[in-house]
Amino acid sequence: MLTDGLSVIGFDIDAEGLAALQQPGFQGRAVDLTDPAAIASAFAQVAEQHGGLDVLVNNAGTCLMSAFPDISARELDAQMAINFTGAFHCCQEAVKLMQGRAGVRKIINISSNGAYNFDAFDPPHYRASKAALDTLTKDLARRYAREKIAVNSIAPAMTETPLFRVVSEEVLAAALAQMPHGRAMQPSEIAAWVGFLVSAAGDVSSGNVIILNQGRDVR
Repeated sequence: MLTDGLSVIGFDIDAEGLAALQQPGFQGRAVDLTDPAAIASAFAQVAEQHGGLDVLVNNAGTCLMSAFPDISARELDAQMAINFTGAFHCCQEAVKLMQGRAGVRKIINISSNGAYNFDAFDPPHYRASKAALDTLTKDLARRYAREKIAVNSIAPAMTETPLFRVVSEEVLAAALAQMPHGRAMQPSEIAAWVGFLVSAAGDVSSGNVIILNQGRDVR
């Protein structure tokens, strides 16, 4: 999005990681995305600095890996807070800043094939968090279509991110063996789809869950 001339603000709990990304046009802000008050404050700063918002990308997420019978209430709450509840509150704040602005504004939620593919190793609370995110996508797309706020989900399969570290080498190898291209996808490939939806070409897409998995699940 920087290459499209947009001013980009990144929210993350990792202040050091944000600092490493600093470049012209990008501003990082340390925000706990599981804290609704912190989210509201961060968006208020965006409003004060920029006067509104045109694009929101909800990309924060993790995968907690306890086996189903052993998932504690605390872990369930943490999984939903990171993957769904934070995105829900970001959408609330974003819509307020998008309403009344010119053009088609965009919300893009990064979901997962784990919401649909039950052959993979993903645990149930992770799947549920991503399925909830996709339901939110569809609701907001319908709710705000006439206000020209387009809302879509991108649901990638295996992508080479730090989450690779949550599984054993054996599990990872088995999952990669299912990918038709014989490799995981790269974050840059997912980012390219985000850029497409942000562009004018994405203006007429809303309410869609775009599944990216190299054709793995076509039956």
